[in-house]
Amino acid sequence: MIVGTAAAALAFTGAAAAQQQPAQQSVTRAAVVAQLNTAFKTIDANHDGFISSAELAAQQNKELQALQAQARAKLQEDFNRLDTNKDGQLSFAEFSAVATVKPSQTPAQILQSYDTNHDGKVSAAEFQAQKLAVFDKLDTNHDGVLSPEEVRRAGLSK
Repeated sequence: MIVGTAAAALAFTGAAAAQQQPAQQSVTRAAVVAQLNTAFKTIDANHDGFISSAELAAQQNKELQALQAQARAKLQEDFNRLDTNKDGQLSFAEFSAVATVKPSQTPAQILQSYDTNHDGKVSAAEFQAQKLAVFDKLDTNHDGVLSPEEVRRAGLSK
């Protein structure tokens, strides 16, 4: 769950976790917590137990670079497909100029959305709170597991 864009960006969401699971598997709350903990530790570069704006910006930059690399690969594939006569009249530079990847929020905006006590830092509990609230809402029978049916009802299955 993406800092990337950051909430793209903190692509580390309970809903995203549900989407990453095969459609026939259940998703446990414990699995979502484990994914969130892993994501938190990845972003918390200095391991002080908090996510700072600088750490969030660094993570967002990494994710943005990865998204740009993926977009460029897709553009090259599309270019090769579109240039059917292979005469090179459609240049890659022209084609890639129309497709850029931009973050939807600044690191400061993302940090503010997670920082519920407004101390300028995001604790592990604050990092998990929003995503676990979504998980709990989707877990309609409150058994701590997102069943395939609950995922389908939420519109998360492909």
